Amino acid sequence: MVEVKMIEKPDERRDFPGGHIEALHLTGLDFAVGTFEPGWRWRESVRPIVGTDLCEVHHRGIVVQGRMRLRAADGAEAEVGPGDVYVVPPGHDAWVIGDEQVVVYDVGGQMAETYAKSSDAGV
Repeated sequence: MVEVKMIEKPDERRDFPGGHIEALHLTGLDFAVGTFEPGWRWRESVRPIVGTDLCEVHHRGIVVQGRMRLRAADGAEAEVGPGDVYVVPPGHDAWVIGDEQVVVYDVGGQMAETYAKSSDAGV
């Protein structure tokens, strides 16, 4: 079976302070477009929703626009920008750098499934 969906017509949208994700659910693939406004930081925006100290979602994707800084629980840091492909394990904080909106395409599945859902959802 061939399955095709358009990014412009997501199956669901989840809003949170300073950003949102739009998720598409296909057989064998959950895909998310994450949009984060200047000033957004996971700790301040999503943490109150999910109730964990750090983001516990495993991210895999590519940055389409803007720049973001990532800090792992062990203190390791990285900066990503347009064209960077990333894998970020659970246990991190993240924030937008500069005045440009950040847009990411996340293909790992967890972002589309659980990102920014209440602590009742377990993430």
